[in-house]
Amino acid sequence: MAELHQKPEDKVIQELQDIAHKLRIHSIRSTNASKSGHPTSCSSMAEIMSVLFFHTMRYKVSEPRHPSNDRFILSKGHAAPILYAAWAEVGLFPASDLLNLRKIDSDLEGHPTPRLNFVDIASGSLGQGLSVACGMAYVGKNIDKASYRVYCILGDGECAEGSVWEALNFASYYKLSNLCVILDINRLGQSEPTSLQHDMDAYRKRLEGFGFHALVVDGHDVEEICKAFSGAISMQEKPTAILAKTYKGKYFLDIENSEDWHGKPLGTKAEEVIKHLEGLIKNPGALQIQPQEPLNDDAGLADLSALELDSKPSYSIGEAVATRFAYGNALAKLGNCNKRVIALDGDTKNSTFSDKLRKVHPDQFIECFIAEQNMSGVAIGAACRDRCVVFASTFGAFFTRAFDQIRMGAISQTNANFVGSHCGVSIGEDGPSQMALEDLSLFRSIPGSTVFYPSDAVSCEYAVEIAAKTKGVCFIRTSRPNTPVIYKNDEVFEVGKARIVLRHPKDRILLISSGVTLHEAMKATAILEESGVSVRVMDLFTIKPIDCEGIKMHAKECGGKVITVEDHYPEGGIGEAVLSAVSEDPFITVRKLAVMELPRSGPPDLLLEKFGISAKCIARAVLQFLEKK
Repeated sequence: MAELHQKPEDKVIQELQDIAHKLRIHSIRSTNASKSGHPTSCSSMAEIMSVLFFHTMRYKVSEPRHPSNDRFILSKGHAAPILYAAWAEVGLFPASDLLNLRKIDSDLEGHPTPRLNFVDIASGSLGQGLSVACGMAYVGKNIDKASYRVYCILGDGECAEGSVWEALNFASYYKLSNLCVILDINRLGQSEPTSLQHDMDAYRKRLEGFGFHALVVDGHDVEEICKAFSGAISMQEKPTAILAKTYKGKYFLDIENSEDWHGKPLGTKAEEVIKHLEGLIKNPGALQIQPQEPLNDDAGLADLSALELDSKPSYSIGEAVATRFAYGNALAKLGNCNKRVIALDGDTKNSTFSDKLRKVHPDQFIECFIAEQNMSGVAIGAACRDRCVVFASTFGAFFTRAFDQIRMGAISQTNANFVGSHCGVSIGEDGPSQMALEDLSLFRSIPGSTVFYPSDAVSCEYAVEIAAKTKGVCFIRTSRPNTPVIYKNDEVFEVGKARIVLRHPKDRILLISSGVTLHEAMKATAILEESGVSVRVMDLFTIKPIDCEGIKMHAKECGGKVITVEDHYPEGGIGEAVLSAVSEDPFITVRKLAVMELPRSGPPDLLLEKFGISAKCIARAVLQFLEKK
């Protein structure tokens, strides 16, 4: 299609160039003040930032997170100083604050985090920003149906990350024409030149091959950049990639395009370079430039207040139902209640049962295909600015490859929910590659996370409802096998509150578990009764936060003896969570039953037995514990 572009006046072009130099100067001064940072990486993208913030993007300076603002993601987070400089120059805060870069009492951190009101997500672990931008753009186009656009700047070095290409494929597949990706191709990585250096034709062919409207520009030519952004806005059929040929340290005397300057302030060379840049500025006075179009305030407020199951669980006590199946039921019920509840899946929707939402509300489901890193980033982006309540599901084992995205999500203060099915050896014949045995450890290690491990269909449905309302990263661990329903449909569940499912007046040991092995523990009580031994069984419900007081109280009522049972490796799972909870109490002793070695394929019951977490193994462990003096 023909690109509609009105060339800016010469005065505007000059002012945009002047702003670029001012942003360079700010970047030099702030990194010199902190004696650390990346001024050369900032300099290569100065003209891009100038055009974006002072000409192209539509936003309210007074409300950086206004729902209708254009979004901006700095994927190359080490260039944070120039992002801070841009917001200072538009008037959000005094430019003098830039000299507090990287100081302990300043939110102008070395890489951007949402402690700042103009930052949506944390960046700096490279290769992730574009996935987040895709989530924002998808919501903007398909859920908000608003006119805001999403801009994401990547460095050429981070394009070696596979997650970038997962995101490009996603953006193209969903025709996210409201997304503009800018590649700052400055040729130099941290330790040596990038693989493609300045082979702009190779970049163009790759981006076009991924279905993008690809535009190659001189990244230091303001007029070319303006025209490229105009072309991106007029392109309605596909996303746009602006491939900007730039130079690291542009306009820095004796530094431009030189190696060995990555991540280094200019030090004693700073004043010489600043003087040179000041000499290039034609209009040193106040800025007069405004964005080319006014903000189109059409996003509206996102109502996330109605987050209840539209009907209570409807199971019978003893009915065999997999928690993964109950997850799908709960998701559909939440989706009925609020159109902004959305589900993402990585081509496992008919196993995780997230397809239950897709069947009733296809517009609230996003298929992310087999690209778990991108799926996790898209989930974080979709949850930004509280536009949606997001559940992302796949086999629990596959979240291990997205651990970096999830930990960055926590730094981003995301409220994204992750759901992992097919956990532990109980999945059976599929074998160890499919068995999530590290997932509890992974999600427990995430700061501020809530980790649910429901043991039946009723508790799973309520876990989904609670997670939808819980701030921070949530993880729900679901199981493949059908297990008996043990709770009434109107049971009340709370984060951090365990439940006693079996007890006797003379219990001698407290068995603590969740999920499949909780049912094995319950079976073990029948075996132990034949030996005249009674034990108490506790269902944790949440592994984090864990019910410290409840565990200690019931452990002491059972003589201070505790056995934990889990379909998980011993490191970082239920056993270690319980040990941490009682670590300061010398009168409580804990023994752990877990999967202690690399598992193998086989029928679930035989695997539980082989790896020491079946009912018989639990009963044997109880008797051995009681025999010890």
